[in-house]
Amino acid sequence: MEDITGMAMRVNDFLCGLFSGIGIQLVDFKLEFGRCWEGEEMRIVLADEISPDNCRLWDTQTNEKLDKDRFRRDLGNVKEAYQEVARRMGILPENGAGGDMRGPETVQ
Repeated sequence: MEDITGMAMRVNDFLCGLFSGIGIQLVDFKLEFGRCWEGEEMRIVLADEISPDNCRLWDTQTNEKLDKDRFRRDLGNVKEAYQEVARRMGILPENGAGGDMRGPETVQ
């Protein structure tokens, strides 16, 4: 449990800083862990992805939900909210799939 707690705290610190820098509040998230065996030795590994499907992300200025709650609460624009997260992270080009990729931009 110490390994899992330590990893979860490190992930939390990293993600809070990452999302804060792009104007998004990380409200909560879910992680899945697994066991990796190397011969007789076992170690705990993080076995999950981070996406708007397994965490709650809110715009820091408007508290607009940019996560799975858009679907769960029938708020609409689920795809657009997920794309907004990707755009702010710099992993969705402004001009669509064929555009130049830029890194994240800091939001004041």
